[in-house]
Amino acid sequence: MQKALLLRFLPGLLVSAAIASVSSDLSLAQDVTITNARIIVGNGTVIDSGTIVVRDGEIAEVTAGSAGATGPSTIDASGLTAMPGFIDAHRHINTGPNEREEMQAQLEAGYTTILSGGGPADGNIVLRDRIERGEINGPRIIPSGRISLADNSPESARALVRELADMGVRFTGEIGLTPQPRPSAHEIEVLEAIVDEAASVGVTVQVHAVSTSAMVAAIDAGVRRLVHLPNKDFVDRDAAKKLADTNTLILATIGFGAPVFGVFADDNEPRFRDGNAWPESIAGANRDAQERAVGTEIGYTIVNARTVWDEGAMVGYCTDTRYDAWAGLRHELESYNVMFSMEDIVRLMGPNTAAYINMADELGTLETGKLADIVLVEGDPMEGYWNMLDARVVLKEGVVVVDKRQL
Repeated sequence: MQKALLLRFLPGLLVSAAIASVSSDLSLAQDVTITNARIIVGNGTVIDSGTIVVRDGEIAEVTAGSAGATGPSTIDASGLTAMPGFIDAHRHINTGPNEREEMQAQLEAGYTTILSGGGPADGNIVLRDRIERGEINGPRIIPSGRISLADNSPESARALVRELADMGVRFTGEIGLTPQPRPSAHEIEVLEAIVDEAASVGVTVQVHAVSTSAMVAAIDAGVRRLVHLPNKDFVDRDAAKKLADTNTLILATIGFGAPVFGVFADDNEPRFRDGNAWPESIAGANRDAQERAVGTEIGYTIVNARTVWDEGAMVGYCTDTRYDAWAGLRHELESYNVMFSMEDIVRLMGPNTAAYINMADELGTLETGKLADIVLVEGDPMEGYWNMLDARVVLKEGVVVVDKRQL
């Protein structure tokens, strides 16, 4: 990792101790009042200066100016903007030796909820439970579990879905469909069985469909959660409208294929998100007649994001990364900035992504009755995405889990 990133996050590795020593009254509180904040509610409303009252881990009041009643602890957010806690609806995480540092980095970037990108489910559960028991500081973890189409019959796939449900796992991981020329008949047969079984046991099916033909096939099979925009071709408006008409939610992963700089090495060489050379190492890279990788994936995802958005489809946010949380956030936001306004970005990162993870009633906006997942950032994000890259205070269900104001 680049030296600058290491220097940026060294203080954060000690943030748990800092919270205890700097603001111990807040770190344990679930009744908090945030005052003097610019508030981006997430539903299109922006309050220039207002107050958020949190009680029992939920938002009790959001108002312009001062609230009538306050909690026992107060955060003066002068110069800061309150936003809904960030949700990464597709990140590859699991329990492991570096989980404490990795989960802390997620919180410091502003993430309060992460949906696992694809299991293994038991490791996801271990990580989730350690966070929920307070053994480590981290975002809310939503586990998922792997199911392969190629390795299963319809009957065995149904059994795997039931196993996930019995474990309390409510999402499959990304189920891959062959993008080109199109998914096989066997893949579709197994996928239809998974969708049918999942509906009966309360599991949400997620599919990795990175071509227009695969995307349409998934929709026709009954899938309503797609983890990536197509990156193999341009989506036509009829296919985009099909997304919207069927209420199928899709995650942008808009930065897929865009080169990464300064994360894995300080050599100014373009790299893919796995740290290897770009564009050769792009997963499933498009190639020319001489079998040379051409890097067209980023062009497809950026244009397709706008196409499906303009046809009314609900687009959500994810990073699909394993590397540094802050760098991944920056990379995605830089890519969104090409095609979307800040108003659009707030909507897709907040309520749209909350809907994708089936938590629209609890997350995604700063409204009364929702969980008090709140990030306070420097500056005004409505002026530019870069103002989302400096989270100063992060609350998860009203508990201050990051406080950098005094560091």
